[in-house]
Amino acid sequence: MDLTHEIGSNPLDLSIIQDILRQDKKLVLSLDAESRIKKCRTYLDTKITTASKPIYGINTGFGALYNVKIKGENLQKLQENLVMSHACGTGDEVPYDIVKLMLLLKIQSLSYGHSGVQLATVNRLIDFYNHDVIPVVYEQGSLGASGDLSPLAHLTLPLIGLGEVTYNGDRISGKEILLKLNWRKINLQSKEGLALLNGTQFMTAYGIYNLIKSHKLSYLSDLIATISLEAFDGRIDPFNELVHLVRPHNGQLKTAKRVEEFLQDSQLINQDKQHVQDPYSFRCVPQVHGATKDTIKFVTNTFLTEINSVTDNPNIFVEKDQIISGGNFHGQPLALTLDFLAIAMAELGNISERRTYQLVSGHRHLPPFLVSKPGLNSGFMIPQYTAASIVSQNKQYATPSSVDSIESSNGQEDHVSMGANGATKCKKVVDNIETILAIELFTASQGLSFSNLKSSPFLESFIAAFRKEVTLVSEDRVMHEDIIKSSLFINSLEIDASELF
Repeated sequence: MDLTHEIGSNPLDLSIIQDILRQDKKLVLSLDAESRIKKCRTYLDTKITTASKPIYGINTGFGALYNVKIKGENLQKLQENLVMSHACGTGDEVPYDIVKLMLLLKIQSLSYGHSGVQLATVNRLIDFYNHDVIPVVYEQGSLGASGDLSPLAHLTLPLIGLGEVTYNGDRISGKEILLKLNWRKINLQSKEGLALLNGTQFMTAYGIYNLIKSHKLSYLSDLIATISLEAFDGRIDPFNELVHLVRPHNGQLKTAKRVEEFLQDSQLINQDKQHVQDPYSFRCVPQVHGATKDTIKFVTNTFLTEINSVTDNPNIFVEKDQIISGGNFHGQPLALTLDFLAIAMAELGNISERRTYQLVSGHRHLPPFLVSKPGLNSGFMIPQYTAASIVSQNKQYATPSSVDSIESSNGQEDHVSMGANGATKCKKVVDNIETILAIELFTASQGLSFSNLKSSPFLESFIAAFRKEVTLVSEDRVMHEDIIKSSLFINSLEIDASELF
């Protein structure tokens, strides 16, 4: 089995990234990528010596200081000053897995040969990734335009022996990690600091993390909703393909088909029903879950374009003999879609909590709060409260960040995306959905135990696996542990990429 991934050979997609992460693949640059990087750097070095006019960010200051020309002997100092001065992050530390994604995506963006970096700089970022030298980065500090300046500065500091990293479980200085691994400090050349700091890799790393998890949770939402449907003695009619072919949204069709497949050969779903309709939280699963699926697909397409793009500034076009200052660092496409994803995922939690509420309400054949002696036992009363609390929090997190903008850099950067705030909020929503679904699974599996009939072989097998982690509740106990175990069960599930992406 090949445990390396070659950067620069093929575009990244979610299945490739998931495979890289799951198998802990090491990164290598393709020969084409190496050639592009070296060719661009050679061109830039030549251009600096021959150009009569200032070139933004290469021999000038930055942002509002764009018109201050810098002498050649100060160009390295200019780039190092840029990295140091922009490392102003605050707040919580960015999770390890997301920082590693930032490294991967920054390497990918630099591999196209439009950024002017040294090959040694890209190779050192690959060394960081391959040796699990993970820079300490902070959540707060990016406006999502001019790139994710502050987070990327913290990502970059260890290249020049500054900042901090985690390595083998220890937190050490950037200087110490260079000594420990016998690596030389990178002497940043003209444009390199700007190439490293301009870019959308903070937003995209969060976005890719959120998307991989959202695809999985979308699948599990369908699965857990089907268990709830069985526990509630629901009807299969609303999942009939004929209903959805006359309103053929792709996500709606996919959800209905998936639920029918989950229910194949179920005794429960096929028994005669006394009721002619189910509440919306059951009956409209295809419409609600399906709309979220369509949103996830749209957001995925936007992010796949972004992670296979060049997002620093200025851009260098060797063949055209042009260096162009533009705005590919602006995170607006990401800001809008991150907000959209947060809203869509919040709705999965919203409808999940409603199913949990129905299951504990004493309807159909189910006892109130799903215990045999309600009153003496509160049973599943309070897990629903917890889910409702988290759903309410998600509504607040789903308030868009992208409608905001604050002027910065003395008016030069007068519109920003706020996509970085959208990215961190979206992660909170997605992580919350996992807990809400864990509560629904905990509740629905308990509800299913009150039926004398069998569900489908697939669902019975799934519940049996769940029961190894979370046992049935016969009388009151501390349910915090059950909810945590249910969340861990969901988190540990590995679902084939063909089902997700």
